[in-house]
Amino acid sequence: MEKFFNTAGPIIPEDHYYISSFERIDWEEIQHLIRQKRYFVLHAPRQTGKTSVLLEMMAALNDARQYVTLYANVEPAQAARNNVDAGVATMCSVIAAAAWIYLRDDRLRKWISDPGREVASGNRLSELLMYWAEINEQPVVLFIDEVDALVGDTLISLLRQIRAGYNHRPHSFPLSIVLCGVRDIKDYRIHRSDGEIITGGSAFNIKAKSLRLGNFVIDEVVALFAQHTEATGQSFAPGILDEVWEDCRGQPWLANALGHEMTWDDRSARDRSTVITMEQYQAARERLIQSRATHLDQLADKLKEPRVHRVVAHFLQATEQQEPSVDDLQYVEDLGLIIARPQMRISNRIYQEIIPRELTWVTQSMIPLDEHWYITPDNHLDMVSLLAAFQQFFRENSESWIERFDYKEAGSQLLMQAFLQRVINGGGRINREYGLGRKRTDLSIEWPVDRKHGYYGEVQRIVVELKIQRGKLETVIDKGLAQTAEYADKLNADEAHLVIFNRDPAVAWESKIWNRQESFAERHVSVWGC
Repeated sequence: MEKFFNTAGPIIPEDHYYISSFERIDWEEIQHLIRQKRYFVLHAPRQTGKTSVLLEMMAALNDARQYVTLYANVEPAQAARNNVDAGVATMCSVIAAAAWIYLRDDRLRKWISDPGREVASGNRLSELLMYWAEINEQPVVLFIDEVDALVGDTLISLLRQIRAGYNHRPHSFPLSIVLCGVRDIKDYRIHRSDGEIITGGSAFNIKAKSLRLGNFVIDEVVALFAQHTEATGQSFAPGILDEVWEDCRGQPWLANALGHEMTWDDRSARDRSTVITMEQYQAARERLIQSRATHLDQLADKLKEPRVHRVVAHFLQATEQQEPSVDDLQYVEDLGLIIARPQMRISNRIYQEIIPRELTWVTQSMIPLDEHWYITPDNHLDMVSLLAAFQQFFRENSESWIERFDYKEAGSQLLMQAFLQRVINGGGRINREYGLGRKRTDLSIEWPVDRKHGYYGEVQRIVVELKIQRGKLETVIDKGLAQTAEYADKLNADEAHLVIFNRDPAVAWESKIWNRQESFAERHVSVWGC
């Protein structure tokens, strides 16, 4: 049976192309921590491969026969929220079921159905783990997945019961326990039913170390796609894997999702004798973005969190407020949204695309616009007419439309991007560059003029730079001209436009709306006021 790119659930080696977990983790360090009887954390963003890693480690440790190792996913206990009795009962049941599924050991299920149900919930989990450690001849290692899915008092009970049994290891408690989730435990903000907020670090102060599962490196992305070519004989046109890398930057789900879109969801590509073209890749990328798949939907949901908002607002150059805290930046990095080093930036090109699109998704679909008048008879974009139309649209609608955005501070830039996306979507593409400290948003538009040859033929390239007017207009223009010209030269753009938003409500629209032609270092730039 032909393998495929996996986009849901743990890796099944017989079914999926995959990169071995032991190429992605410091296996020597993990074994060392286990030998030292340490309790530690392994965390990574969603759909990075945590579960696959844990299952592969469990199998390797059990094959070595030095430990009895078990993986258990406690996410079902999330529904209990602050109901400790229900939450602990669910966690005990999940661990007992896992012992039967993976080890064919039924003793834990028998324990929770008889003596275990008489034990108070406040120590039932620790009693279960104590019983399990004592009945096994070999030391017990436990991997607990989705820990941070738990809520309130249920999560506190889990952490405290593990902490209570810590001193009894290894004979009467697991030798080593690994807690796995999206966040490091120090970032847990646990809201108890009585209103008290407890941090994860205070509830679980026995953590020896926190390890983070990283993304694929570029060689692993290439190796993943090479598995498809080797298995099917189907190749990818030159340049596609470079685009895949820039779009996903090694994020495992994105890499696999792009592969699946290209090789399976595009039915024409199921003929493995065909070479996958750049046009097919770009179409697959756009379908993935528009699909709002679970992974991308979860990303969008995170944008509403206050800690994420504080960070992303600065990336969008939306606000002059205080810089986000180190804790906020670390939290958003742990979610996989940003990369801190060597320079703070959005993690990959698709996330960079998704963030403004998601923030304007409804707006984009509601903008009333005839999508054909902006195309010239020779199939070029008429950017002058398009930006003039935006000025009028912005004048008439900005106040009411910006109020609908969650990120109102970035409303001007977001509304412009929604307007352009509404026009260009399907015929071309918009690339976005923005980041902490840039104080601008750079947009580059690629529009295939030759429909037959697409991106392999003539492509119209247009640069649009967005800036907020802070201070004197002429100073903003002078600086913006240099930045726009530099960006346009870098991309060898055919046109360059600088759009400056004046958000001062005291200034009349007649003074805000204008257009003039400027030049910088022999580069002509059209400057627009909004």
